[in-house]
Amino acid sequence: MTDTLATLGWTPHFARQVDLDDDMAPTRITAVHRSRLDGLQAYGTVSLSPTAAAGLYAVGDWVIATGAAASEPLDRTTAITRRAAGEESKPQLIAANVDTLGIVTSCNADFNVARLERYLAMCGASGCMPLVILTKADLVDDVSDYIRQAERLSPLLTAIAINAKDDEDVARLSPWCSNGQTLALVGSSGVGKTTIQNRLTGQIDTTQDIREDDAKGRHTTTNRNLRATTTGGWLIDTPGMRELRLVDAEEGVEDVFGDITDLAAQCKFNDCAHQTEPGCAVRAAIEAGDLDADRLERWRKLERENRFNTATVGENRAHMKRLQKMYNEGKERGAAKRRR
Repeated sequence: MTDTLATLGWTPHFARQVDLDDDMAPTRITAVHRSRLDGLQAYGTVSLSPTAAAGLYAVGDWVIATGAAASEPLDRTTAITRRAAGEESKPQLIAANVDTLGIVTSCNADFNVARLERYLAMCGASGCMPLVILTKADLVDDVSDYIRQAERLSPLLTAIAINAKDDEDVARLSPWCSNGQTLALVGSSGVGKTTIQNRLTGQIDTTQDIREDDAKGRHTTTNRNLRATTTGGWLIDTPGMRELRLVDAEEGVEDVFGDITDLAAQCKFNDCAHQTEPGCAVRAAIEAGDLDADRLERWRKLERENRFNTATVGENRAHMKRLQKMYNEGKERGAAKRRR
């Protein structure tokens, strides 16, 4: 036996959902392809045929395999999603059943508070615990300011500064990807995600350094995979995201901007827009120097974006349901005619 189910991340949450027969095997999805799913079972690797659309599966999902067929995913503990890139009005699953989301950024011009807030909102909506990983710590004299800026964003957040090319430094991440725990890495291209993955898993993938003149990177990882770490856990590395658009992330935005939502609850008017209204606790905090006006604008931007994307995706879902209903009705009418 290569792995027990527990070391793969199987918990009572999943066990309660199924009554297993002898020919049914719990399987953790390690990669999603157009017409195939790669997975891990207690006795080794498998390749399965999905019984639902490939877009309904995510790396990290649990399915029940019967022969070479995979069931629909079991109910997830966490699900990391964004609005799909481009013009598509639908959510995109990034990873599932992740315990900790590692948001990787560098101690250079790539460090961006607004981007961190965006990732943290996605993390809060997913149900994962947030971990900010600050790479290239060896290239700055003092990393404490970067750590302080990150930790101010959430009371639940842990921030760690590392040199991703140093084995001992990277080993500090082991508590988040040991003993069946799953850590997913997200962040811009070139910030060191693949270098971290190589050291945590003992596997060697090609890496691409960030350009130091503008702190922009190039893609190394082109798809998502679940890999075993050397400490008995699991790691999901994701391609660098050129755009991260929130969807269904209202709770995540509220978590990240809890200071503003707490102040808003103290405003005189329930529908206060925090502009010129009398008795606005948010404006009062800005005037007193207790709240940064830029942070208020970033909150407004993310709240607007999430509201718009969620509504747009919802409309698309309703449209697709109507089309599916029309298709099914037409199929039934055709079958009825053939029976006459």
